Amino acid sequence: MHLKKWLVMITAVLSIVSIGGYYWTEKSNQAQAKETEKISASFTAASIQFNPVLNERDKNIEELLKVTESALKKGVKLVVAPEMATTGYYYENREAIKPFVDTIPGKTTNAFEKLAKKYDAYIVFGMAEVEEETNVYYNSAALVGPEGFVGKYRKTQMWETETHWAAWGDLGVPVFDTKIGKIAINICMDSAYAETARLAGIQGAEILAFPTNSSAQAISALPARAQQNGMYVVSANRSNTENGFHMIGGSAIWSPEGKKLAEAPVVMTPNEDVNESTITYAKIDPKLYDNENKEALERRRSELYKELMHTVAPWDYTKNTTSHKVTAAALQYEPVLGNKEKNKQKIVQLIQQAKDKNPHLNLVVLPELSLTGPVEGLKKKNVKRMAETPEGETAQFFTDLAKQHQVSIVYGFIEINGKNLYNSAILLSSDGANAGKYQKTHLSKKEKKWATPGQALPVFETEELGQIGILIGEDAEYPEASGVMAVKRADIIAIPSAWNGQYGGEMEINKVISANPYPKGSMVTWDSVAIGAQAYTIVSNYIGTEKNFLGGSSLYTLDPLYALDQPAVASSNKEEAFIVEFETLQPAAWFNQEMLILSRQPAYFKPIIEE
Repeated sequence: MHLKKWLVMITAVLSIVSIGGYYWTEKSNQAQAKETEKISASFTAASIQFNPVLNERDKNIEELLKVTESALKKGVKLVVAPEMATTGYYYENREAIKPFVDTIPGKTTNAFEKLAKKYDAYIVFGMAEVEEETNVYYNSAALVGPEGFVGKYRKTQMWETETHWAAWGDLGVPVFDTKIGKIAINICMDSAYAETARLAGIQGAEILAFPTNSSAQAISALPARAQQNGMYVVSANRSNTENGFHMIGGSAIWSPEGKKLAEAPVVMTPNEDVNESTITYAKIDPKLYDNENKEALERRRSELYKELMHTVAPWDYTKNTTSHKVTAAALQYEPVLGNKEKNKQKIVQLIQQAKDKNPHLNLVVLPELSLTGPVEGLKKKNVKRMAETPEGETAQFFTDLAKQHQVSIVYGFIEINGKNLYNSAILLSSDGANAGKYQKTHLSKKEKKWATPGQALPVFETEELGQIGILIGEDAEYPEASGVMAVKRADIIAIPSAWNGQYGGEMEINKVISANPYPKGSMVTWDSVAIGAQAYTIVSNYIGTEKNFLGGSSLYTLDPLYALDQPAVASSNKEEAFIVEFETLQPAAWFNQEMLILSRQPAYFKPIIEE
C-alpha cells in the first residue's frame, strides 16, 4: 500500500511537470511567434539631417532629443542621426575637444536610452567618445534600443581632420542583433573603402546605419555598398557649413538593391545652407532581408583575397610611377551567337573605324567571349566544340589585328586546358605579344555548368599603358576582386562583359552631387570598381540578341565628384567603337590610389579573407 501511494504521487508529479512543461513551451512558442511577427512586419526608418553647433554639446543633445522624439511619435522604429551629432565636427586637437567627449555607455547614451524605451525603438547617433581606461578619444557612434544600450562602433577609416584628436577605430565592424533586424554601423569616410561595409555584410547585417558629415564622396558610395551586401542603408548627413567645411545634405535611405527609397534635399553650396533639422522617412521591409545580393555573398572567393590584408609601405617599389595617356575603344556590337566569322567581320570594321577616328588609339577592349558570343544555355559538349587554347585561331586573329593597328587588345575566348574549360581573357601588347591571361574567377550560376573558375587575380605590367588588371562580367560584383588589383597597383582595369541586367543597375545618386555629371546609363557596379580601386575602368558590353544585352560600354574614372575627370557611357542599343581618353595615375589629386592604399586599415579586414 505504501508503495502504491508513492506510485500515485509520482504519477501526479510527473503529470504536473508535463502540464507545466507544455504550458511553458506554449508560452515560449507564443513569445517567439510574437517576436517573429515584429521582425517580419514592415516598419518606418527615419534619417535626421541634424546640424549641431560646434562646442555646444549639452544644447546639441537637448535639441537632438527633441527632433528624435518628433520622429518617434510618428511610429518610427529606427532613427539615425549624423556623425559627431552631439559636438559638431571640426576640432584641431585633443585639448579642443576634451570638454565635449563622453564615455559609451555614459550620460549621453543614457538620455537617448530613455527615448528608445519609451517608444520601443532604436536610435543611432554619432559622438566623440573617450575610453575611460586609456583616456583615448574616438569618432564613434552609439546604438540604443528598448533594451537599453546595445553597442557602439568606432570609425575605422578616418578623414584627416579627426586624426588630430582621435585614434583609429579598434572594434572592427560589429553587427548587433535587434528586434528589427541585424544592424551594423559605418561612419562617413568608411564608405570610401568597400571592406568596411563588407565586414558588415559577411556577418549578416540587414541594415547599415550610416552617420556622416559628407561633402559628396561618402554618400555617393552608398548605393554600391547597399547593393554589394544586400542590406538597407540609412544615412544621415548635415546640411550646413562649419569652419569652411560644407556638408551637402542628401541624407537618404537605400534598399538592398541599391534603389533610393527617400532622400533629403541636397545643398551644394554654403549659400543654400539649411541649419534646421530635416527628417526623411522610408519603409523597411524585413521580407527583403533575404535577397539575391545577399545570396551572392555566398559566392565570394575568400581564398583569392589574401592581398587585402597587406599593408603596402609608402616606398613601394613595385608601383608604376609613370602616367600614360590612353586612347581606348570599347567595342560594342550585337554578337552572332556561335558564328566566329561574322563576329570577326564586325570587330575588324569597328577597330578600323576607331583607328580612322582617332589615330592615337592605343587600347581596344572587347566583350567577353568575343568571337563566339555568350554560350549560356548550351550543353558543355557544345561549348567545348568552340573552345581553343591560348594559341588558337582566336589568338591568331587578334594578334594580327594588334600588329596591323599597333594597339593593345583585351579580348575574351573559351579556353580549353586538359579537361577544363575557362571563360578567359588575354591582353595583347601592340606588337601582338601575349602580355597576360586571366581566367574568370567569379562564375555565374549558368557558367558553372561548363566553366572551371580561375584561381588568381593578376595585374599585368606593360610598357605602353602601365599596369592593367582584367575582370570579366560577374567579377565586378565583388569589390574584393578590384580591391586586390588596387593593392597590386593596377592603373587600368578592363572589364569584358555580357551584361543584360543580371547584376548591378543604373546609378541613382542625386545628379547634382557630382561636379562632372554621370552620363545617362551609368552603372553603379562598374563605377564602384573604378572609384573603389582608384583605377580607370573600361567596360565593353554587347547589345541586342534575344538575351537583350544592354550595351552601356563605358569609361569610369577616379573622381568625377570633385571635377577631376569625366565618366563616359555608350548607348544601350548601337553598334560602335566607343572612344575614350584619359591619363593614368593622377598623382596630384586629393584622393588617388596612393592615398587609398596608404590609408587603408587592413588589420581589421581579416574576416573578409577567412575561408
